[in-house]
Amino acid sequence: MIHKWSLVIVSISVLVYIAMMNLRHQVEELLPNWERWYPSLFDAASDLGLIRAEVCDPGSLLLTRRHAKIRQRAEEAHRQKWGG
Repeated sequence: MIHKWSLVIVSISVLVYIAMMNLRHQVEELLPNWERWYPSLFDAASDLGLIRAEVCDPGSLLLTRRHAKIRQRAEEAHRQKWGG
């Protein structure tokens, strides 16, 4: 059997949209008319215990650190192709 793999590139905005739709579904299951009492989906989800804030190292939030390996590989590939 031959398996064909396809590459799917999803933007972060699509992932955020999917996550919000799942969150909205969960909130609506627990509290169908949440819009009457809460100004935002996140306020309702927080009060219902579906999401929580977590303390993390501020440095871990920087894209420059999170993507350092990707940037390093790109720089190496550039040096290999163009020299210097």
